[in-house]
Amino acid sequence: MSKKLKIVTIGGGSSYTPELMEGFIDRADKLDIKELWLVDIEDGREKLEIVGAMAQRMVKAAGLDWEVKLTLDRREALKDADFVTTQFRVGLLDARVRDERIPGKYGLIGQETNGAGGIFKAFRTIPVILDIIKDMEELAPNAWLINFTNPAGMVTEAAIKVGGWKRTIGLCNVPVGSTKQNHEAMGYDEHDDKMFMKYAGLNHFHWHRVWDVDGTEVTDKIIDQLYHPESEFAKNKLKEVKNINPINYNYEQVKDLGILPCGYHRYYYITRDMLEENLENYKNHTTRAETVKQTEAELFELYKDPNLDYKPEQLTKRGGTHYSEAACELIASIHNDSRTVMVVSTENNGTITDLPYDCAVEVSSVITSHGAEPFNWGSFPPAARGPLQMMKAMEETVIEAAVTGDYNKALHAFNINPLITSGTYTKPMLDEMLVANKNYLPQFAEKIAELEANGVVYKPE
Repeated sequence: MSKKLKIVTIGGGSSYTPELMEGFIDRADKLDIKELWLVDIEDGREKLEIVGAMAQRMVKAAGLDWEVKLTLDRREALKDADFVTTQFRVGLLDARVRDERIPGKYGLIGQETNGAGGIFKAFRTIPVILDIIKDMEELAPNAWLINFTNPAGMVTEAAIKVGGWKRTIGLCNVPVGSTKQNHEAMGYDEHDDKMFMKYAGLNHFHWHRVWDVDGTEVTDKIIDQLYHPESEFAKNKLKEVKNINPINYNYEQVKDLGILPCGYHRYYYITRDMLEENLENYKNHTTRAETVKQTEAELFELYKDPNLDYKPEQLTKRGGTHYSEAACELIASIHNDSRTVMVVSTENNGTITDLPYDCAVEVSSVITSHGAEPFNWGSFPPAARGPLQMMKAMEETVIEAAVTGDYNKALHAFNINPLITSGTYTKPMLDEMLVANKNYLPQFAEKIAELEANGVVYKPE
Protein backbone atom coordinates (compact mmCIF):
# COMPACT_ATOMS: atom_id res chain seq x y z
CA MET A 1 0.00 0.00 0.00
CA SER A 2 1.95 2.97 -1.28
CA LYS A 3 -0.61 5.75 -0.89
CA LYS A 4 -1.70 7.11 2.44
CA LEU A 5 -5.43 7.66 2.40
CA LYS A 6 -7.60 10.65 3.08
CA ILE A 7 -11.11 9.59 4.07
CA VAL A 8 -13.94 12.08 4.57
CA THR A 9 -17.19 11.37 6.42
CA ILE A 10 -20.04 13.78 5.77
CA GLY A 11 -22.38 13.65 8.73
CA GLY A 12 -19.38 13.10 10.99
CA GLY A 13 -21.31 14.22 14.07
CA SER A 14 -23.56 11.18 13.82
CA SER A 15 -23.91 8.81 16.76
CA TYR A 16 -22.82 6.11 14.28
CA THR A 17 -19.30 7.56 13.97
CA PRO A 18 -17.74 5.41 16.74
CA GLU A 19 -18.98 2.33 14.85
CA LEU A 20 -17.25 3.64 11.73
CA MET A 21 -14.06 4.45 13.61
CA GLU A 22 -13.98 0.97 15.11
CA GLY A 23 -14.25 -0.47 11.60
CA PHE A 24 -11.32 1.58 10.34
CA ILE A 25 -9.21 0.73 13.40
CA ASP A 26 -9.93 -2.98 12.97
CA ARG A 27 -8.63 -2.69 9.40
CA ALA A 28 -5.54 -0.63 10.14
CA ASP A 29 -3.41 -3.30 8.45
CA LYS A 30 -5.46 -2.93 5.25
CA LEU A 31 -5.90 0.84 5.21
CA ASP A 32 -2.86 3.08 5.48
CA ILE A 33 -4.79 6.14 6.59
CA LYS A 34 -3.24 9.57 6.92
CA GLU A 35 -6.30 11.74 7.55
CA LEU A 36 -9.87 11.09 8.67
CA TRP A 37 -12.07 14.16 8.27
CA LEU A 38 -15.41 14.39 10.09
CA VAL A 39 -17.69 16.99 8.49
CA ASP A 40 -20.97 18.41 9.73
CA ILE A 41 -23.12 21.54 9.56
CA GLU A 42 -23.52 24.36 12.06
CA ASP A 43 -26.60 22.75 13.63
CA GLY A 44 -24.51 19.65 14.26
CA ARG A 45 -21.49 21.47 15.70
CA GLU A 46 -21.92 20.31 19.29
CA LYS A 47 -22.39 16.66 18.35
CA LEU A 48 -19.43 16.84 15.96
CA GLU A 49 -17.19 18.17 18.71
CA ILE A 50 -18.32 15.51 21.17
CA VAL A 51 -18.09 12.50 18.87
CA GLY A 52 -15.01 13.90 17.13
CA ALA A 53 -13.11 14.09 20.40
CA MET A 54 -14.13 10.52 21.11
CA ALA A 55 -12.93 9.44 17.64
CA GLN A 56 -9.57 11.02 18.38
CA ARG A 57 -9.39 9.13 21.67
CA MET A 58 -10.21 5.86 19.90
CA VAL A 59 -7.40 6.36 17.39
CA LYS A 60 -4.94 7.27 20.13
CA ALA A 61 -5.93 4.25 22.23
CA ALA A 62 -5.30 2.05 19.20
CA GLY A 63 -1.75 3.41 18.94
CA LEU A 64 -2.31 4.84 15.44
CA ASP A 65 -0.88 8.08 14.06
CA TRP A 66 -3.93 9.02 12.00
CA GLU A 67 -5.01 12.64 12.02
CA VAL A 68 -8.70 12.99 12.91
CA LYS A 69 -9.87 16.43 11.80
CA LEU A 70 -13.20 18.10 12.50
CA THR A 71 -14.70 20.79 10.29
CA LEU A 72 -17.90 22.54 9.26
CA ASP A 73 -16.26 23.39 5.91
CA ARG A 74 -17.14 20.59 3.51
CA ARG A 75 -14.98 21.92 0.71
CA GLU A 76 -11.91 22.08 2.95
CA ALA A 77 -12.42 18.44 3.86
CA LEU A 78 -13.09 17.17 0.34
CA LYS A 79 -9.91 18.48 -1.28
CA ASP A 80 -7.89 15.50 -2.59
CA ALA A 81 -10.03 12.95 -0.74
CA ASP A 82 -9.72 9.29 -1.74
CA PHE A 83 -12.99 8.12 -0.21
CA VAL A 84 -16.06 10.13 0.80
CA THR A 85 -18.60 8.40 3.04
CA THR A 86 -22.03 9.89 3.63
CA GLN A 87 -24.14 9.31 6.74
CA PHE A 88 -25.99 12.60 7.06
CA ARG A 89 -29.62 13.34 7.87
CA VAL A 90 -31.07 16.51 6.37
CA GLY A 91 -33.30 18.13 8.99
CA LEU A 92 -31.76 16.03 11.77
CA LEU A 93 -33.87 13.62 13.82
CA ASP A 94 -36.73 16.11 14.11
CA ALA A 95 -37.34 15.62 10.39
CA ARG A 96 -37.54 11.87 10.93
CA VAL A 97 -40.05 12.40 13.72
CA ARG A 98 -42.26 14.35 11.29
CA ASP A 99 -41.79 11.68 8.61
CA GLU A 100 -43.13 9.06 10.98
CA ARG A 101 -45.80 11.01 12.82
CA ILE A 102 -47.56 12.82 9.96
CA PRO A 103 -48.45 9.58 8.12
CA GLY A 104 -49.64 8.16 11.44
CA LYS A 105 -52.03 11.06 11.78
CA TYR A 106 -53.56 10.00 8.45
CA GLY A 107 -53.82 6.36 9.56
CA LEU A 108 -50.82 5.19 7.53
CA ILE A 109 -47.44 3.63 8.24
CA GLY A 110 -44.78 6.18 9.16
CA GLN A 111 -41.31 4.76 8.60
CA GLU A 112 -37.88 6.18 7.86
CA THR A 113 -37.31 4.62 4.43
CA ASN A 114 -40.73 3.23 3.46
CA GLY A 115 -43.98 4.90 2.53
CA ALA A 116 -44.42 8.67 2.74
CA GLY A 117 -41.58 9.08 5.24
CA GLY A 118 -39.08 7.41 2.95
CA ILE A 119 -40.21 9.54 0.01
CA PHE A 120 -39.71 12.75 1.96
CA LYS A 121 -36.33 11.66 3.23
CA ALA A 122 -35.36 11.23 -0.43
CA PHE A 123 -36.77 14.67 -1.31
CA ARG A 124 -34.56 16.28 1.34
CA THR A 125 -31.46 14.18 0.70
CA ILE A 126 -31.07 13.88 -3.07
CA PRO A 127 -30.41 17.61 -3.73
CA VAL A 128 -27.72 17.57 -1.04
CA ILE A 129 -25.94 14.51 -2.45
CA LEU A 130 -25.92 16.22 -5.85
CA ASP A 131 -24.35 19.33 -4.28
CA ILE A 132 -21.69 17.16 -2.66
CA ILE A 133 -20.93 15.64 -6.06
CA LYS A 134 -20.48 19.10 -7.57
CA ASP A 135 -17.84 19.81 -4.92
CA MET A 136 -16.21 16.44 -5.55
CA GLU A 137 -15.98 17.10 -9.29
CA GLU A 138 -13.85 20.13 -8.50
CA LEU A 139 -11.94 19.03 -5.41
CA ALA A 140 -11.77 15.22 -5.41
CA PRO A 141 -12.31 14.03 -9.00
CA ASN A 142 -10.95 10.52 -8.33
CA ALA A 143 -12.69 9.85 -5.03
CA TRP A 144 -15.11 7.01 -4.37
CA LEU A 145 -18.48 8.00 -2.91
CA ILE A 146 -19.62 5.41 -0.36
CA ASN A 147 -23.23 6.22 0.49
CA PHE A 148 -24.87 4.96 3.67
CA THR A 149 -27.45 7.75 3.81
CA ASN A 150 -31.03 6.51 3.55
CA PRO A 151 -32.98 5.85 1.44
CA ALA A 152 -29.70 4.39 0.21
CA GLY A 153 -30.95 2.93 -3.07
CA MET A 154 -32.59 6.11 -4.33
CA VAL A 155 -29.74 8.32 -3.15
CA THR A 156 -27.23 6.04 -4.88
CA GLU A 157 -29.24 6.01 -8.12
CA ALA A 158 -29.51 9.80 -8.08
CA ALA A 159 -25.75 10.10 -7.53
CA ILE A 160 -25.00 7.83 -10.49
CA LYS A 161 -27.74 8.74 -12.97
CA VAL A 162 -28.34 12.42 -12.19
CA GLY A 163 -25.02 13.42 -10.66
CA GLY A 164 -23.05 11.29 -13.11
CA TRP A 165 -20.73 10.04 -10.34
CA LYS A 166 -20.01 6.52 -11.54
CA ARG A 167 -17.65 5.90 -8.64
CA THR A 168 -20.62 5.59 -6.26
CA ILE A 169 -21.58 2.52 -4.25
CA GLY A 170 -24.47 2.36 -1.80
CA LEU A 171 -24.47 0.36 1.40
CA CYS A 172 -26.91 -1.08 3.89
CA ASN A 173 -26.38 -3.15 7.04
CA VAL A 174 -29.54 -5.25 6.52
CA PRO A 175 -27.90 -7.96 4.35
CA VAL A 176 -25.15 -8.35 6.96
CA GLY A 177 -27.76 -9.09 9.62
CA SER A 178 -29.60 -11.50 7.32
CA THR A 179 -26.38 -13.33 6.55
CA LYS A 180 -25.63 -13.78 10.25
CA GLN A 181 -29.16 -15.00 10.86
CA ASN A 182 -28.88 -17.54 8.04
CA HIS A 183 -25.73 -18.97 9.61
CA GLU A 184 -27.47 -19.27 12.96
CA ALA A 185 -30.46 -20.98 11.34
CA MET A 186 -28.14 -23.61 9.84
CA GLY A 187 -26.22 -24.08 13.10
CA TYR A 188 -23.03 -22.49 11.81
CA ASP A 189 -20.83 -19.92 13.49
CA GLU A 190 -21.29 -16.63 11.67
CA HIS A 191 -17.54 -16.50 10.95
CA ASP A 192 -17.35 -20.00 9.44
CA ASP A 193 -18.14 -18.72 5.93
CA LYS A 194 -19.71 -22.07 5.06
CA MET A 195 -22.53 -20.75 2.89
CA PHE A 196 -22.87 -18.73 -0.30
CA MET A 197 -25.67 -16.18 -0.43
CA LYS A 198 -26.90 -14.33 -3.48
CA TYR A 199 -29.00 -11.21 -2.93
CA ALA A 200 -30.94 -9.23 -5.52
CA GLY A 201 -33.59 -6.51 -5.56
CA LEU A 202 -33.66 -2.96 -4.25
CA ASN A 203 -32.45 -1.42 -1.02
CA HIS A 204 -34.82 -2.56 1.75
CA PHE A 205 -36.68 -4.57 -0.90
CA HIS A 206 -34.43 -7.50 -1.80
CA TRP A 207 -34.61 -11.28 -1.65
CA HIS A 208 -31.86 -13.88 -1.49
CA ARG A 209 -30.98 -17.53 -2.06
CA VAL A 210 -28.50 -19.63 -0.06
CA TRP A 211 -26.23 -22.58 -0.90
CA ASP A 212 -24.32 -24.80 1.51
CA VAL A 213 -20.59 -25.48 1.27
CA ASP A 214 -21.19 -28.64 -0.78
CA GLY A 215 -23.23 -26.75 -3.38
CA THR A 216 -26.65 -27.81 -2.10
CA GLU A 217 -29.24 -25.05 -2.12
CA VAL A 218 -30.60 -24.64 1.41
CA THR A 219 -32.97 -21.71 0.83
CA ASP A 220 -36.03 -23.86 1.59
CA LYS A 221 -34.45 -25.24 4.73
CA ILE A 222 -33.75 -21.75 6.05
CA ILE A 223 -37.29 -20.65 5.18
CA ASP A 224 -38.54 -23.53 7.34
CA GLN A 225 -36.23 -22.56 10.18
CA LEU A 226 -37.10 -18.88 10.12
CA TYR A 227 -40.78 -18.86 9.29
CA HIS A 228 -42.46 -22.21 9.95
CA PRO A 229 -44.91 -21.70 12.86
CA GLU A 230 -43.46 -24.70 14.72
CA SER A 231 -39.85 -23.62 14.29
CA GLU A 232 -37.98 -22.47 17.38
CA PHE A 233 -36.65 -19.57 15.34
CA ALA A 234 -40.17 -18.49 14.46
CA LYS A 235 -41.38 -18.95 18.03
CA ASN A 236 -38.51 -16.88 19.41
CA LYS A 237 -39.14 -14.19 16.78
CA LEU A 238 -35.48 -13.54 16.16
CA LYS A 239 -34.84 -10.05 14.87
CA GLU A 240 -32.69 -9.43 11.83
CA VAL A 241 -33.40 -5.67 11.78
CA LYS A 242 -33.31 -3.61 14.96
CA ASN A 243 -36.18 -1.27 14.12
CA ILE A 244 -38.65 -3.79 12.66
CA ASN A 245 -41.06 -5.82 14.76
CA PRO A 246 -40.41 -9.47 13.79
CA ILE A 247 -44.06 -10.34 13.21
CA ASN A 248 -43.96 -13.68 11.42
CA TYR A 249 -44.58 -13.81 7.69
CA ASN A 250 -47.26 -15.99 6.16
CA TYR A 251 -45.15 -19.14 5.99
CA GLU A 252 -47.01 -20.66 3.05
CA GLN A 253 -46.48 -17.51 0.99
CA VAL A 254 -42.72 -17.36 1.56
CA LYS A 255 -42.38 -21.11 1.08
CA ASP A 256 -44.15 -20.93 -2.28
CA LEU A 257 -42.03 -17.97 -3.40
CA GLY A 258 -38.89 -19.99 -2.70
CA ILE A 259 -36.64 -17.02 -1.95
CA LEU A 260 -35.91 -15.33 1.37
CA PRO A 261 -37.39 -11.85 1.91
CA CYS A 262 -35.63 -9.11 3.80
CA GLY A 263 -37.01 -7.77 7.08
CA TYR A 264 -38.55 -4.72 5.42
CA HIS A 265 -40.80 -6.89 3.27
CA ARG A 266 -43.02 -7.18 6.33
CA TYR A 267 -44.35 -3.72 5.49
CA TYR A 268 -45.58 -5.08 2.16
CA TYR A 269 -46.43 -8.73 2.87
CA ILE A 270 -48.21 -8.24 6.20
CA THR A 271 -49.08 -4.56 5.94
CA ARG A 272 -52.11 -4.60 8.23
CA ASP A 273 -50.19 -6.19 11.12
CA MET A 274 -47.36 -3.69 10.76
CA LEU A 275 -49.81 -0.79 10.48
CA GLU A 276 -51.58 -1.73 13.70
CA GLU A 277 -48.30 -1.75 15.61
CA ASN A 278 -47.20 1.46 13.89
CA LEU A 279 -50.38 3.29 14.83
CA GLU A 280 -50.12 2.10 18.43
CA ASN A 281 -46.63 3.59 18.59
CA TYR A 282 -47.97 6.78 17.03
CA LYS A 283 -50.65 7.10 19.72
CA ASN A 284 -48.16 6.44 22.53
CA HIS A 285 -45.46 8.74 21.12
CA THR A 286 -43.14 5.74 20.88
CA THR A 287 -42.41 5.85 17.16
CA ARG A 288 -38.97 4.63 16.20
CA ALA A 289 -37.80 8.21 15.62
CA GLU A 290 -38.89 9.30 19.09
CA THR A 291 -37.19 6.26 20.62
CA VAL A 292 -34.00 6.95 18.66
CA LYS A 293 -33.95 10.57 19.86
CA GLN A 294 -33.86 9.32 23.43
CA THR A 295 -31.19 6.72 22.64
CA GLU A 296 -29.06 9.35 20.89
CA ALA A 297 -29.27 11.70 23.86
CA GLU A 298 -28.05 8.90 26.13
CA LEU A 299 -25.25 8.00 23.72
CA PHE A 300 -23.92 11.55 23.51
CA GLU A 301 -23.88 11.77 27.29
CA LEU A 302 -21.65 8.68 27.22
CA TYR A 303 -19.50 10.10 24.43
CA LYS A 304 -18.74 13.16 26.58
CA ASP A 305 -16.78 10.98 29.01
CA PRO A 306 -13.11 11.92 28.46
CA ASN A 307 -12.10 8.38 29.43
CA LEU A 308 -14.31 6.65 26.85
CA ASP A 309 -12.08 5.51 23.98
CA TYR A 310 -14.05 2.56 22.58
CA LYS A 311 -17.49 1.98 21.04
CA PRO A 312 -20.03 1.52 23.86
CA GLU A 313 -22.37 -1.47 23.80
CA GLN A 314 -25.37 0.88 23.96
CA LEU A 315 -24.74 1.88 20.33
CA THR A 316 -26.26 -1.42 19.22
CA LYS A 317 -29.67 -0.01 20.28
CA ARG A 318 -29.31 2.74 17.68
CA GLY A 319 -29.91 0.35 14.78
CA GLY A 320 -26.62 0.80 12.94
CA THR A 321 -25.07 -2.51 13.95
CA HIS A 322 -22.75 -3.95 11.28
CA TYR A 323 -22.33 -0.52 9.64
CA SER A 324 -18.55 -0.67 9.95
CA GLU A 325 -18.45 -4.23 8.65
CA ALA A 326 -20.06 -2.96 5.47
CA ALA A 327 -18.57 0.51 4.96
CA CYS A 328 -15.02 -0.15 6.08
CA GLU A 329 -14.76 -3.55 4.41
CA LEU A 330 -15.99 -2.00 1.16
CA ILE A 331 -13.35 0.72 1.30
CA ALA A 332 -10.63 -1.81 2.13
CA SER A 333 -11.73 -4.06 -0.72
CA ILE A 334 -11.65 -1.23 -3.28
CA HIS A 335 -8.31 0.06 -2.01
CA ASN A 336 -6.63 -3.35 -2.02
CA ASP A 337 -8.54 -4.92 -4.92
CA SER A 338 -9.50 -7.65 -2.44
CA ARG A 339 -12.46 -8.91 -4.51
CA THR A 340 -14.58 -9.43 -1.43
CA VAL A 341 -18.16 -10.53 -2.02
CA MET A 342 -20.58 -7.95 -0.60
CA VAL A 343 -24.17 -6.81 -1.06
CA VAL A 344 -24.21 -3.26 -2.41
CA SER A 345 -26.32 -0.81 -4.37
CA THR A 346 -24.79 -0.34 -7.79
CA GLU A 347 -25.73 -0.05 -11.45
CA ASN A 348 -27.92 -2.87 -12.69
CA ASN A 349 -26.30 -3.33 -16.10
CA GLY A 350 -28.53 -6.31 -16.86
CA THR A 351 -27.97 -8.10 -13.54
CA ILE A 352 -31.73 -8.20 -12.88
CA THR A 353 -33.41 -8.55 -16.25
CA ASP A 354 -36.77 -7.38 -14.87
CA LEU A 355 -35.46 -3.85 -14.20
CA PRO A 356 -34.09 -0.98 -16.32
CA TYR A 357 -30.50 -1.47 -17.40
CA ASP A 358 -29.28 1.85 -15.95
CA CYS A 359 -31.08 1.81 -12.60
CA ALA A 360 -29.54 1.11 -9.20
CA VAL A 361 -30.12 -2.32 -7.66
CA GLU A 362 -28.99 -3.96 -4.43
CA VAL A 363 -27.14 -7.13 -5.37
CA SER A 364 -24.33 -9.46 -4.34
CA SER A 365 -21.16 -8.26 -6.02
CA VAL A 366 -17.42 -8.77 -6.12
CA ILE A 367 -15.74 -5.57 -4.93
CA THR A 368 -12.70 -4.71 -7.02
CA SER A 369 -10.42 -1.71 -7.41
CA HIS A 370 -12.70 -0.54 -10.24
CA GLY A 371 -15.89 -0.96 -8.21
CA ALA A 372 -18.67 -3.51 -7.89
CA GLU A 373 -19.06 -6.43 -10.31
CA PRO A 374 -22.56 -7.82 -9.63
CA PHE A 375 -23.47 -11.49 -9.82
CA ASN A 376 -26.08 -12.18 -12.46
CA TRP A 377 -29.54 -12.89 -11.04
CA GLY A 378 -31.79 -12.99 -14.08
CA SER A 379 -35.56 -12.79 -13.58
CA PHE A 380 -37.79 -13.08 -10.54
CA PRO A 381 -40.97 -15.16 -10.36
CA PRO A 382 -44.08 -13.05 -11.12
CA ALA A 383 -45.06 -12.78 -7.43
CA ALA A 384 -41.81 -10.93 -6.74
CA ARG A 385 -41.33 -9.34 -10.15
CA GLY A 386 -44.58 -7.33 -9.97
CA PRO A 387 -43.91 -5.60 -6.63
CA LEU A 388 -40.25 -5.10 -7.56
CA GLN A 389 -41.07 -3.29 -10.80
CA MET A 390 -43.70 -1.17 -9.06
CA MET A 391 -41.21 -0.15 -6.37
CA LYS A 392 -38.57 0.73 -8.94
CA ALA A 393 -41.09 2.87 -10.85
CA MET A 394 -41.88 4.60 -7.58
CA GLU A 395 -38.18 5.21 -6.90
CA GLU A 396 -37.61 6.67 -10.36
CA THR A 397 -40.59 8.99 -9.89
CA VAL A 398 -39.36 10.08 -6.46
CA ILE A 399 -35.92 10.91 -7.87
CA GLU A 400 -37.46 12.99 -10.66
CA ALA A 401 -39.61 14.89 -8.17
CA ALA A 402 -36.65 15.42 -5.81
CA VAL A 403 -34.53 16.87 -8.60
CA THR A 404 -37.16 19.02 -10.33
CA GLY A 405 -39.51 19.96 -7.50
CA ASP A 406 -42.40 18.80 -9.68
CA TYR A 407 -45.47 18.56 -7.43
CA ASN A 408 -47.34 16.25 -9.79
CA LYS A 409 -44.44 13.81 -9.83
CA ALA A 410 -44.48 13.83 -6.03
CA LEU A 411 -48.19 13.05 -6.10
CA HIS A 412 -47.60 10.24 -8.59
CA ALA A 413 -44.94 8.78 -6.27
CA PHE A 414 -47.43 8.80 -3.39
CA ASN A 415 -50.03 7.04 -5.54
CA ILE A 416 -47.59 4.37 -6.73
CA ASN A 417 -46.30 3.54 -3.27
CA PRO A 418 -48.26 0.55 -1.90
CA LEU A 419 -48.02 1.85 1.67
CA ILE A 420 -49.87 5.03 0.65
CA THR A 421 -51.92 4.38 -2.52
CA SER A 422 -54.57 6.78 -3.72
CA GLY A 423 -57.27 8.10 -1.44
CA THR A 424 -58.89 11.28 -0.22
CA TYR A 425 -56.06 11.65 2.32
CA THR A 426 -53.20 11.40 -0.19
CA LYS A 427 -53.05 14.99 -1.39
CA PRO A 428 -53.70 16.59 2.04
CA MET A 429 -50.91 14.47 3.54
CA LEU A 430 -48.51 15.36 0.75
CA ASP A 431 -49.35 19.04 1.16
CA GLU A 432 -48.87 19.00 4.94
CA MET A 433 -45.56 17.14 4.63
CA LEU A 434 -44.33 19.68 2.07
CA VAL A 435 -45.15 22.57 4.39
CA ALA A 436 -43.63 20.75 7.38
CA ASN A 437 -40.37 20.32 5.44
CA LYS A 438 -40.26 23.75 3.80
CA ASN A 439 -36.86 24.64 5.29
CA TYR A 440 -35.28 21.63 3.57
CA LEU A 441 -37.05 21.57 0.20
CA PRO A 442 -35.91 24.60 -1.85
CA GLN A 443 -36.87 22.79 -5.06
CA PHE A 444 -40.52 22.86 -3.94
CA ALA A 445 -40.41 26.45 -2.60
CA GLU A 446 -42.88 27.89 -5.12
CA LYS A 447 -45.44 25.16 -4.52
CA ILE A 448 -45.04 25.36 -0.75
CA ALA A 449 -45.65 29.13 -0.84
CA GLU A 450 -48.81 28.48 -2.86
CA LEU A 451 -49.98 25.86 -0.38
CA GLU A 452 -49.41 28.17 2.58
CA ALA A 453 -51.26 30.99 0.79
CA ASN A 454 -54.18 28.59 0.45
CA GLY A 455 -54.19 27.88 4.17
CA VAL A 456 -52.22 24.62 4.34
CA VAL A 457 -50.35 24.36 7.64
CA TYR A 458 -48.32 21.73 9.46
CA LYS A 459 -50.13 20.80 12.65
CA PRO A 460 -47.78 19.07 15.08
CA GLU A 461 -49.53 17.15 17.83
